[in-house]
Amino acid sequence: MRHISRKESAAVRTAVLLINTGSPDAPEAGSVRRYLEEFLSDPRVIELPRWKWMPILHGIILRVRPAKSAARYRLVWREDGSPLIVHTKRTAERLAERFDDVAVAWAMRYGSPSVDEVLNRLRAEGVERLCVMPLFAQYAPQTTAACFDAVFDWMKRQRAVPALRTITGYHQHPAYIDALAERIQNYWERHGSVVEAGGKLLMSFHGLPKKGALLHGDRYEAYCRETAQALAERLGLSPGQWALGFQSRFGREEWLQPYTLEKLEALVRDGLDSIDVICPGFAADCLEKIEEIDDELRRAFRAICPDGRFRYIPALNASDAAIDAYETILRETLAGW
Repeated sequence: MRHISRKESAAVRTAVLLINTGSPDAPEAGSVRRYLEEFLSDPRVIELPRWKWMPILHGIILRVRPAKSAARYRLVWREDGSPLIVHTKRTAERLAERFDDVAVAWAMRYGSPSVDEVLNRLRAEGVERLCVMPLFAQYAPQTTAACFDAVFDWMKRQRAVPALRTITGYHQHPAYIDALAERIQNYWERHGSVVEAGGKLLMSFHGLPKKGALLHGDRYEAYCRETAQALAERLGLSPGQWALGFQSRFGREEWLQPYTLEKLEALVRDGLDSIDVICPGFAADCLEKIEEIDDELRRAFRAICPDGRFRYIPALNASDAAIDAYETILRETLAGW
């Protein structure tokens, strides 16, 4: 599998590296165990003392969770592989078509292709300038910073390092908001507007533990709310036509609220019978979106409102809107190179 896309005739000295979270290599317990061990061993992801967390990880989670997670992955796995991998690869390929003199590479923070593997290939091709773009619009230590950690760790081991630029986030960038709005408007043009039918648009973002979100300098929650507000304004929605929630809660401690599931249940119990759900913080459809939102959240809705209408609006993926937005953001960052 090629992880670097460029026009073969170009003498490339500048590269863009897209980084996403990652995925197991296969929907099997062994592969999932290796992926989870790498992912959940990162102190950026689990902000607990190592002496407390590692026995839990190796003594409980890695013994129980891989088989269950593998079964979940099998439900969303495509013929061409993990949805997250497929969409990230296609995004890089399409972006490469927009640049004549810039290589566009992609890597996974956890799993493969690893950041080290792809950076080694870029170095071998003679790249001297590197722009790193984690595919997370809303900066968070657990995602964006974790991607930068991998890049910086690689650079520590090099005698000669490339010039570096980083994109820390783009949660209110007009091009990103426009892309999300276009995605929703195109969906409503094809299937009808939920708000015109008296329903709501529910924007669900990935949650984080509340304790970590209260630490100095952590503005992830604010970024999510600012994205939601900007998107609602771009769509011309009134406050009563949209709602926000946080998904993917894990463990017993308090996470960012409102929780997406509880928010949806409250809305339905208040009489709402038509809802569209979109996850603006996810660049690509993945397990957490397809299985957690399009399956589990849908079933929760049906249990309360069997005759209601629940629709899931897919992520930007490698759509024209996404590529237009990423190109705009990248050209701004690459200016002068």
